[in-house]
Amino acid sequence: MPLSKQRVRRRAVRSAVSSAAALGVLAGVAAAPAAAAAGDGARRSPLTLAATGECNFPSDNVAAVPWALQRVVLDQLWSHGITGKGVTVAVIDTGVDAVNPQLRGKVVGGPVELIDPQTKKAAQGGSTLDPVGHGTKVAGIIAARPSAATGFVGLAPDAKIYSVRQNDSEGSGQVDKLVDAINAAVKAGVQVINISQDVRGTSPTGGFTDEAQLHVAIQDAVQHGIVVVASSGNDGKEGATFPAAYPEVIAVGASDRNNERAAFSEYGSFVDVAAPGVDMLSTVPGGGQCVDNGTSFSSPYVAGVAALLKQKYPQWSPAQIAARIEQTAQRNQRDRDDFIGWGVVDPVKAVTSDAPPESAAVPEPPTALAGAPLVAQQLTLGETQADRNRRTATYVLGAGLVVVLLISGGSVVLRDHRRRRSGV
Repeated sequence: MPLSKQRVRRRAVRSAVSSAAALGVLAGVAAAPAAAAAGDGARRSPLTLAATGECNFPSDNVAAVPWALQRVVLDQLWSHGITGKGVTVAVIDTGVDAVNPQLRGKVVGGPVELIDPQTKKAAQGGSTLDPVGHGTKVAGIIAARPSAATGFVGLAPDAKIYSVRQNDSEGSGQVDKLVDAINAAVKAGVQVINISQDVRGTSPTGGFTDEAQLHVAIQDAVQHGIVVVASSGNDGKEGATFPAAYPEVIAVGASDRNNERAAFSEYGSFVDVAAPGVDMLSTVPGGGQCVDNGTSFSSPYVAGVAALLKQKYPQWSPAQIAARIEQTAQRNQRDRDDFIGWGVVDPVKAVTSDAPPESAAVPEPPTALAGAPLVAQQLTLGETQADRNRRTATYVLGAGLVVVLLISGGSVVLRDHRRRRSGV
């Protein structure tokens, strides 16, 4: 196949509740679309939940606060005016709808040069049109403004979105177009780039068509001070995906409500952190919100935190921003692991910490107890000092109680005596 036709995959796992869900029955896994098995090297996630209740565009507003935001104290997160103001995040995806009220007025469209496989014509509507809905969900997690109609809001509600529509109406993308999109974002002067899609290489270090050009584009973005965030993938197995696996990129896996790796989240030594990716509520084209699953929606969660840090520390390098996010993540062990990296991102801790900048995350030091010598307690057959202290305290308490009773009783007797003398 020509070099320019290497495909990349969107990182979403569709989920909806079927009529059996009320009984706790989850629909089974369906095969990937036939187009994903084409002989041109195309790959899509085979993990597609077959269920009814597909999200419609536009959709209804969801009044409840989604679980991924319930654990974030937003007033604390946005304290001192850290809301992403002055920061622009590039969303390289299926486009971002500029009509949804929570995104209206904050989406700028980048260049589009796509040939839609369905119409065989140039993609219409530019980057502020999202025929798939994927990019609009990604953008909402980053920067959706508050609304009285819903409990959902983006982590950086005052950030702007620079949308580059890089995927066609079927959701497919190409590496060479991804390279063009990254270069366009750099030229536009964004501070953060989110890439919720990937391509799998033939080796842990890459090995796919246009790999060299993609890595150069990523390196150029980082050299311009841009934080690049990418999803790890949804195949649920071990193995590096790109661009997430590049060392310059913050690779994000998906976590569930228990802060554990979601079953679909790809894992390996390339994963830097994890973020919520299960039952993620976000904006959809036309208005309203919808729920979806995937590392596609974990990545913008981290990109939103990066936008807040970029506002707070505009002079920090991408490596320092990444280190802060990784160092403040909620860990289940001292060091990183291959399932959730350095841990599950903690937005409030990352933004409110005043620790000096670091160039890389480090393991937590061992506790003092781990290196402390064990001292045997002295064996005594008689009364210990602690026993004596407890006995003394009992005597003091008892004596105090007796005094209180005597005073109370005496006051009653005195009152009665005075009443008798006065003839009352």
